[in-house]
Amino acid sequence: MDPAPVVRIGIRFQEKDRGSVRPMAHLFDSLAIRDVSFANRVFVSPMCQYSSTNGYANDWHFLHLGSRAVGGAGLVLTEATAILPEGRISPQDLGIWSDDQIEPLARIVRFIHEQGSIAGIQLAHAGRKASTYRPWDGQGTIPETKGGWKNVVAPSAGAFADHYPVPQAISNEGIGALVAAFAAAARRACEAGFRVVEIHAAHGYLIHEFLSPLSNQRSDAYGGSFENRTRILREIVVAVRRSWPERAPLFMRISATDWIDGGWDIQQSIELARQVKEIGVDLIDCSSGGIVPYAKVPVGPGYQTPFAEQIRRESRIMAAAVGMITSPVQAEHILATGQADAVIIGRQFLRDPYWPLRAARELGQAMSWPVQYMRAAPEGAKARVPVDLKNLKSCFEEQHAVPER
Repeated sequence: MDPAPVVRIGIRFQEKDRGSVRPMAHLFDSLAIRDVSFANRVFVSPMCQYSSTNGYANDWHFLHLGSRAVGGAGLVLTEATAILPEGRISPQDLGIWSDDQIEPLARIVRFIHEQGSIAGIQLAHAGRKASTYRPWDGQGTIPETKGGWKNVVAPSAGAFADHYPVPQAISNEGIGALVAAFAAAARRACEAGFRVVEIHAAHGYLIHEFLSPLSNQRSDAYGGSFENRTRILREIVVAVRRSWPERAPLFMRISATDWIDGGWDIQQSIELARQVKEIGVDLIDCSSGGIVPYAKVPVGPGYQTPFAEQIRRESRIMAAAVGMITSPVQAEHILATGQADAVIIGRQFLRDPYWPLRAARELGQAMSWPVQYMRAAPEGAKARVPVDLKNLKSCFEEQHAVPER
């Protein structure tokens, strides 16, 4: 099917979507997905902190994530949070494989929602990139004497690089257990009060390893054809959707291309997006790369934004742009020209936790401020109010029989 025609109106334009006209957005326009409303379209990217002990969230995570909520981000996503202990990248990764890990996360969630932001969690399994040093301690395989583990799994028994663990090819029974672990993690995320779950299927970690023919050498139902290589991801989406409230959003991060001939590419990403949309995914978080260490990636400002635009247009699904988005004008242009529904910002949020407050002022757009900071707010700014979660309360209770926290 040919993409829908585009009608240009000055710097902004509108897309004809199945007979309706969908107006383009500003950076600080609200965004509704299912029954969750985001105050704006500036989202905090998952960024590994490598600061946990046995997977538990602590004061560092509270401050790191909470400060971005004070800064006004519409969505604050946790770092890649391991669904199993052997699914961590490093021994210091955040985890959600145990019910005991729920309450430390719930404390952070409560604070984020009090600041008017939505709390989200990225669920992940590192695959063949597991059991490695955190960046400032070294590279490659970390020995068991320093907290590493031997049960590293992947679609096939090929290491990411010479100094990385050689994984075991996961069995079909192991795949079933893995799918169940994602569903259990989603249930815990629900109990912790998160309102968005993102499935991590990018950056050369386990799900991406199944998707890419560069890392998936299987000859069974999970390898070979596109349908087989994407099978585990579809099974995970279905399982997570059964554990995750129907009225709450489900995101997915993908690497839109491997940047290598013969690898995963944008056309496969478009088809995957079409398929997962039909089974419950609401938004594609469009990143790239990570499957092999020798890919040549043309890194530059907004270098991955075209992937979001193409997936959004051709798959008819919401998409978010990520990758070297640093300035307010750049972020506004991405949205105003219909390239994405939201921007997901990483390193710039590390440099400036209050980036949204500054961006709104530079763009001349309205944004609320924490009541404690109103004495420094621009004239006419409104005080921030907590997120209203009443419309999801009954849905969360019905899903897991847990009261609203």
